[in-house]
Amino acid sequence: VEAVHLIADGKAPRIPQPKEGATYEGIQKKENAEICWDQPAAALHNWIRGHDKVPGAWTTIDGQVVTFYGSSLFDASVPAGQELTIKGASRPGLVTKTGLVVFGNDGKMVLVRNLQFEDGKMIPASKYFSADETTALELTEEEKKIAEDIR
Repeated sequence: VEAVHLIADGKAPRIPQPKEGATYEGIQKKENAEICWDQPAAALHNWIRGHDKVPGAWTTIDGQVVTFYGSSLFDASVPAGQELTIKGASRPGLVTKTGLVVFGNDGKMVLVRNLQFEDGKMIPASKYFSADETTALELTEEEKKIAEDIR
């Protein structure tokens, strides 16, 4: 009660916290979250997972910054997929039906499920090569009538 009264009266002592021993690390910045590919798969996974969602672990693919989200260690045989060259990686990643498989320097794999491009567009990693493909929606005559009624 006494402490509350001191605060209310503006007479509470103010003791600045010493900086020595402080453990707070400032908010992680995007420029510090680039993926270093010369490390084992477990370290890659931890780096991606540790930066998921903010600020997002990133790398350069085809000259564009791509941010990785949703990683997991992939403990199976090397899956079939389309090769994707990643700047700094010792071997290309594989775009598979389940996501993007990347390799650590120990030969083990990490599966990345989502990718985000510089423009903010996020896609499933499995759709990397089909991201630019768009399909037009074609409505039947009945659906066109319903759509017109809704308008």
